[in-house]
Amino acid sequence: MLIGKIITMKTITSTVNTSNSSGKMKWWHCFIILVIANVISIIPAGFNGDEAFYNNFLQPGIAPPDWLFAPMWLFLNITSLIGLYTISNLPVNTKNRGSIITLEYLAWGLFAIFTFLYFYLKSPILGAIDTVLGLIVVVIVVVKSYPISLKSFWCFLPRLFWLLLAAYVSVWVAIHNQDMLFNIGPFIR
Repeated sequence: MLIGKIITMKTITSTVNTSNSSGKMKWWHCFIILVIANVISIIPAGFNGDEAFYNNFLQPGIAPPDWLFAPMWLFLNITSLIGLYTISNLPVNTKNRGSIITLEYLAWGLFAIFTFLYFYLKSPILGAIDTVLGLIVVVIVVVKSYPISLKSFWCFLPRLFWLLLAAYVSVWVAIHNQDMLFNIGPFIR
């Protein structure tokens, strides 16, 4: 199932990269990425995930309320797509352009499978791994985008800040609660 989702994201990237003769990303490519990634994300656990599952965990004091995730991720998805659109439409030979595009598609794949890992499989450990990987990806994207597009840099930066918080919270939750998939934990009480 996970492989199928990654293949779907690869299909999206192939469509974006080859669907027009100019090689330029169009606004509707961004819309397609947004819709497909969010549909994949919504399928396992609904629009806001399983709020009861999330709220029943012991959480750190800085954990965001469940209602904040949907609007925050909508904002982050839009700003990330603006950054991706800008980078994608730079000249093909621009330094780091290709690696940023690849990393952004990886980030979209991680976003799309999070609810499957966390809510459907009921695994805070896999959710934490997904979140930390997303943080690593966005750190690299922010560093690589800064020298070639300040607009993209500023568009990716909010996701970096959110994932710093999310990585802390998700690792904290994974350590302090039971993982139902692996039937282990909590590791710290």
